Amino acid sequence: MKELEIEAKLDNLNQVLAFVDGFLEENECSMKVQMQMDVAVEEIFVNIANYAYAPGVGQARIRIEITGEPRMVQVTFIDSGVPYDPLAKPDPDVTLSAEERQIGGLGIFMVKKSMDNMLYEYKDKQNILTLQKKM
Repeated sequence: MKELEIEAKLDNLNQVLAFVDGFLEENECSMKVQMQMDVAVEEIFVNIANYAYAPGVGQARIRIEITGEPRMVQVTFIDSGVPYDPLAKPDPDVTLSAEERQIGGLGIFMVKKSMDNMLYEYKDKQNILTLQKKM
């Protein structure tokens, strides 16, 4: 398990992705899974940077580990920003045209569809969002 604590601001996105990619490469993760994790990590980190502490800036912790059998990569995001459960919002109706759809929610929807599991809890005044993907 590795952990990165970093200021939740867009300027740090490349550092977060490098941290995740380095761990996935060390653990011989397939390129397909690595790409899916990169898209998911980018979406979640950008949301934290844009909304968790707005208009200020706070810290985010990103924890990554390999668990269980079959092997799964698990990435957990922890922040002390505004409580927000991204899993509570209904999925957008993707059968509607772009003009008919409500704005927002598509990024989280894509993350949900690409991960094998997502978990959220608000504990000790912290948002804890965990992404799980079979390797």
